[in-house]
Amino acid sequence: MTTTTAPEPLPEDWTRALTVVAHPDDLEFGASSAIARWTAQGKDITEVLVTRGEAGIDSLPPQESGRLRVEEQLASARAVGVESVEFLDFPDGTLEYGLPLRRALARAIRRYRPEVIVSLNFRDHFPGSAAYNHADHRMLGPALLDAVRDAANRWIFTDLVDEGLAPWSGVRQVAFSNSPRVTHFVELTEEHLAAGIASLDAHEVYLANIEGFDQKSFLRTNAERDGASCGVGLATTFEVVPA
Repeated sequence: MTTTTAPEPLPEDWTRALTVVAHPDDLEFGASSAIARWTAQGKDITEVLVTRGEAGIDSLPPQESGRLRVEEQLASARAVGVESVEFLDFPDGTLEYGLPLRRALARAIRRYRPEVIVSLNFRDHFPGSAAYNHADHRMLGPALLDAVRDAANRWIFTDLVDEGLAPWSGVRQVAFSNSPRVTHFVELTEEHLAAGIASLDAHEVYLANIEGFDQKSFLRTNAERDGASCGVGLATTFEVVPA
């Protein structure tokens, strides 16, 4: 974990959040444990997936893989208490920063009217990894941040007003999990972590195609490490960008 100042607890004085990630499984590598905490508090969480992850399993053709990964994501969401899941149906692996993506994201923000948005690291690298981050992740982050502003501006994407979607300026912040630029953390209990592990477990076929990966060990190791860095037992960390 890389940070220049001590991470702060992520504020929880809100009731409604929207998660926006590129693929099924993106939330489950840390953020879902926090989502389990928030749904247990009675917060309203909706998950938006920009793609169906159809290009993510080499052994399965996209049409079959996409159906399977949708089913796994729905089960994954239920494991942490989320019932509302939407797929925007952009093509997996070829996301482009541009007006179509910004419009779709602004539409979702206006529809669900969140106070907080949760996403996945869009920086060039993940903490401790020299591998270049997935192109979809890198494209989504800036588009999402711009879409927060677009959603608040009645003179951008005026067609959304014609659809009955009024501007929404209530987003306070966007929190990116698994970022190398940590600013905030969410403290977890054993129950939150167990729900997060179950949420990742739901991606059974996808994970079976990742050789040598142990999701149970991965999430616990990260939660213990981040907890120690933040002065608590278990935690998951975020880079928070104010809206």
